[in-house]
Amino acid sequence: MLKCARVVYLTMENSRADNNAGDARLAALSAWLSGVLPAPAAALAPASEDASFRRYFRVTLTESVTVPGRQDRAMTLIAMDAPPPQENCGPYVAVARLLTASGVHAPAILAADLDRGFLLLTDLGTRTYLGALDPASATALYGDACAALVRWQLSSREGALPPYDRTLLQRELDLFPDWYIAKHLGATLTAAQRTTLDQAFEKILANNLGQPAVFVHRDYHSRNLMVTDPNPGVLDFQDAVYGPVTYDLVSLLRDAYIEWDEERQIDWAVRYWQSARAAGLPVGGDFAEFWRDFEWMGVQRQLKVLGIFARLFHRDGKDGYLKEMPRVMGYLRGACARYRDLAPLLRLLDALAERQPVAGYTF
Repeated sequence: MLKCARVVYLTMENSRADNNAGDARLAALSAWLSGVLPAPAAALAPASEDASFRRYFRVTLTESVTVPGRQDRAMTLIAMDAPPPQENCGPYVAVARLLTASGVHAPAILAADLDRGFLLLTDLGTRTYLGALDPASATALYGDACAALVRWQLSSREGALPPYDRTLLQRELDLFPDWYIAKHLGATLTAAQRTTLDQAFEKILANNLGQPAVFVHRDYHSRNLMVTDPNPGVLDFQDAVYGPVTYDLVSLLRDAYIEWDEERQIDWAVRYWQSARAAGLPVGGDFAEFWRDFEWMGVQRQLKVLGIFARLFHRDGKDGYLKEMPRVMGYLRGACARYRDLAPLLRLLDALAERQPVAGYTF
């Protein structure tokens, strides 16, 4: 059980003192931490950026403490600020427990105030997969990530997580016309183009909903995987659902933030597929069919991600994601070019490519 300790000194690195003084939630979080930390805090500093309203702070303690999931003692913990009503900590807590029960390394929850949106978590460190991946390390790191993914999927059971159903998949697809086409490109689709897009969406949804269902992290990629022992540490899982078996593998191998040649993607996908089959997961006996499902699931995700990145810029003023759009569009166009049923969507993408984004960015 955690013992109470007073926060003796808090500093905010890389932040303005004036902003901190007026940050009521930070003050409330600090006061809450004073009652739940297992040792006095020496410092509180921003730990990471997030595309949502959540904020994460690294708490440096004055002495090391024993925490769940670690054999050594820890000098740092993570405090999450998830302001209601924009964020809800309940799903985070529930999914963290599911991940841990499946044998996946997720942060342990040391204390929680769900009503106010505060969590105290174990710290999985600062080394992301994105920072660690290179041609020499990639096979081992992806091997660990795929092994963890199989463990996560093996623990699946219907009803434990929200369904990744047609309504949610469609809502995600709609981000593409609403935010990428209309807001980012400033384009208005003709009636014929809208029909083309709607017909493509129907075919994509038919494939996605026809796939076997398992637990889905929903953002299983290099910025949310940490190099840890055991490896990997898994973050940002609060939006997990029960849905298509290929989704998390697509997130991992067709990552918006780092790209590998298709030969390596296929090699890692084959290794996952073999392990999943051996473990009894519902992936089917024909890798070619699995790969087709992987690519079609990828098309859904890539359309969604383009919409999300556009929304993050135009609504939230976050321009850091714009530079990743060409990579995501490359995945999308590549998959559309390989399947006759997606050729009309590719032609629509060709037509849209002639427009410059309203923000003046060239992709």
